[in-house]
Amino acid sequence: MKNFNAGVFKQQLDYKSFNPSLINRDFAILDKEIYLLLEVTVSAISELRAATNLTPNVDGFIKMHIIKEATYSSRIEGTRTSIDEALLPERKVVEESRDDWEEVQNYIKALNLGAERIREMPFSIRLLNEIHAKLLEGVRGENKTPGEIRRSQNWIGGVDIKRAKFVPPYHEDLPELLSDWEKFWHNKEIKVPVLIKIAIMHYQFETIHPYSDGNGRLGRLLMILQLIESGFLDKPILYISNYLERYRGTYYDLIQKVRDENSLEEWIKFMLKAFKESAEESIDVLKQLSELREDYRKQLQDLSSSKRVEYGRKLLEYMLKEPIISVREVEKILEVSYPTANSLIKELVKLKILTQATEGEVDRLFCLQSYVDIFKG
Repeated sequence: MKNFNAGVFKQQLDYKSFNPSLINRDFAILDKEIYLLLEVTVSAISELRAATNLTPNVDGFIKMHIIKEATYSSRIEGTRTSIDEALLPERKVVEESRDDWEEVQNYIKALNLGAERIREMPFSIRLLNEIHAKLLEGVRGENKTPGEIRRSQNWIGGVDIKRAKFVPPYHEDLPELLSDWEKFWHNKEIKVPVLIKIAIMHYQFETIHPYSDGNGRLGRLLMILQLIESGFLDKPILYISNYLERYRGTYYDLIQKVRDENSLEEWIKFMLKAFKESAEESIDVLKQLSELREDYRKQLQDLSSSKRVEYGRKLLEYMLKEPIISVREVEKILEVSYPTANSLIKELVKLKILTQATEGEVDRLFCLQSYVDIFKG
């Protein structure tokens, strides 16, 4: 890339921090492969947007997409919660998995908050702080000033700052860097395509590392909000953390390579591929989900009565949003007696629509497992 310098190292007391160059300017992209990638990526996202708008009752599917994104984004940071575990109610989570489960739940809450707020207020540091506060509320890192830009030096990797893998900019430099970062997004005079702008901003955000904790998860979450605000998506259904987790080493290496070798174009190509493949995967998932919904409707015809068929349809529509459920919950949702709810569950298990998700006979949970498995693919 012509005339791009990632930044400079600044000598602090007994270590050097990295100060990235300001980005609120035009970028002269020389690699023609980027424009070819951009074209097919925009096409894939446009196809996903159309498929989303044509899918009936898509909001249930979107909730599961959010759970998947929360699970994989947290996994990049070392959290080991699976999608199956993320769906469990807190009372069913084993003690040794509780901290990881809570972090995933917070990511879900933070993403839902962001998707709601981005329709009410512009993308800004104020919005970031609000989402960050939700992300770290009551979990590991809650003592690291949730919702506030850091006021001390942090570092990445290593037992101390002298042996750190990377030291972000000194905290006194953050106001200028973050102001520039925000202005870059809203600057209409700069002729940088939106997806390339998002890629550059993600690199810059992870380099600035403006919070004491949660920067990786927040940075990935923000890309979804930018896609919504820019009009690429109407709903939060494109998530790239699965791709980034799959190529985790490359993801981190390329961020560092920009800092070390100014190779921003290589980073942009990686991110465009991430957007493209993630969009294509989401389109395929929507197709599989629509087909599965039709299969369920056909299977329900084998229930013992027309009333059971009606109950089964209502329950399955609910379970597209909440795919793990108890008999007591079925009783409330359908407004039926416990024996009727229990009998319906037994029939759905016999038809292999539901499976028992927990062991034992007390407080049993049942799962729409074939539905959940699509998101695990």
